[in-house]
Amino acid sequence: MQDKIRELTNEIEGYQVSNNDELEAYRLKFISRKGVMGELFAGLKDVPNEDKKAMGQALNVLKNEAQDKFKELITSLEESTAGAKSHDHPDLTLPPVPDQLGTIHPLSKTQQRIIEIFEQIGFSVAEGPEIEDDFHNFSALNFPENHPAREMQDTFFIEKNPDMVLRTHTSSVQVRVMETTKPPLRKIMPGRVYRNEAISARAHCFFHQVEGIYIAENVSFVDLKQTLYHFAKEMFGQQSKVRFRPSYFPFTEVSAEMDVSCGLNEPGTCEICGGRKNVCKGTGWVEICGAGMIDPQVLENCGIDPEKYTGFAFGMGVERIAMLKYNIEDLRLFSENDIRFLRQFTPMG
Repeated sequence: MQDKIRELTNEIEGYQVSNNDELEAYRLKFISRKGVMGELFAGLKDVPNEDKKAMGQALNVLKNEAQDKFKELITSLEESTAGAKSHDHPDLTLPPVPDQLGTIHPLSKTQQRIIEIFEQIGFSVAEGPEIEDDFHNFSALNFPENHPAREMQDTFFIEKNPDMVLRTHTSSVQVRVMETTKPPLRKIMPGRVYRNEAISARAHCFFHQVEGIYIAENVSFVDLKQTLYHFAKEMFGQQSKVRFRPSYFPFTEVSAEMDVSCGLNEPGTCEICGGRKNVCKGTGWVEICGAGMIDPQVLENCGIDPEKYTGFAFGMGVERIAMLKYNIEDLRLFSENDIRFLRQFTPMG
């Protein structure tokens, strides 16, 4: 066995490779358990007991030398390959790489369209921080501490500062606008929000909203309804049907939710969903927006005289509208970066 070890030592020291196939052959012979090393270690059982310790040490030395040589061969091969590539010249006879335009993400397209619709009737965009303090995210909006309404939104809190949260809605930007802008004001607030929810085809732990407010003298619920009617017709087409349902939000009174018909009452006639039932659960209606008249206490919290001014607020989920607009059945597709999904949307279309 000692003669075999010396023979393999000399072979390892003089081994050279010029390509990956030769490197793999070395690995199989000297590194792999099924190579010569495995055979030598298996042969230790036949060595006399008084010689086993010395022979085992010799085999370990040989094994380490083989592994060190393997690393050396890898480095040498990489350097030689890189050197060869550095001297390569491009083949000027090859055809040019075809231009491939990227596509705008469906959420970006949808959000931009929402903004365009509201800008056409006088709204302008306002933005705010995604990490928000308790006052702007909750207290100013009639969410007092320990109020049950806070349980409506499962919040991500900042561990080192429990008074800071990942905003649960872009309503926090409404508060900042009302604090710094004198009425009349007409603003929309697009952005990403976060809630600690189970991820499914209909929900995610982060999503996108566009909220809006209009505050002036003598603003009424009729103004709110006509604004949202206009939005629905522009977004989904003049054939779309809209309904309002009573609802509850801590920061508005009266409050309502707006639904859009998905056409199940007249199968095959609606361009929104084509008769699918996965989004509306078979009801024929999909909720896309929450809205209401701003509670006078919220106006007062933000330094606006509720005796002089009234206003309305609304908020809608961009993902929900994009699902309806583009016939998308699973909300998770928006954030999985599946190239097959993204390629379905034409450039700038």
